[in-house]
Amino acid sequence: MDNDTVYSIGEAADLLGISVPTIRLYEREGLIIPLRKKSGHRRFKNEDLNRIRCLRETINGKKVSIAGIKRLMSLIPCWKIKHCPDDVRDHCGAYSNSESACWTIPDREWECRTANCRECTVYTRLSDCNSLKSTISHYTSSPDPS
Repeated sequence: MDNDTVYSIGEAADLLGISVPTIRLYEREGLIIPLRKKSGHRRFKNEDLNRIRCLRETINGKKVSIAGIKRLMSLIPCWKIKHCPDDVRDHCGAYSNSESACWTIPDREWECRTANCRECTVYTRLSDCNSLKSTISHYTSSPDPS
């Protein structure tokens, strides 16, 4: 598969062996952020397919619920990864929210307000199933400098 290949939601579902409604559910729950055409149609790259495979393995293989995955994603200290100033961090919904990932928080602060979350390090590092645990561990094992 070519890295620049882009798939429709139906093609992605076929390649993954899952239903289109399942992909839509993952998007609605904030687990994936698909590309969008100007028409609004969802498009998926290979890294999106890898992310969905990771989700499927976590849900079906490791028996973690969607709520559990969202909780794990909420533990990612995006304020450390993005080096947010303390005053911005303290007022950010991602800092105080323990239910979902930072890219799902409305009214984001600072540079996140205009950022494309799909391209953010916090989101992209989690396309690989093994990086969630190491990312959380790396950023939470050292004391917060504040």
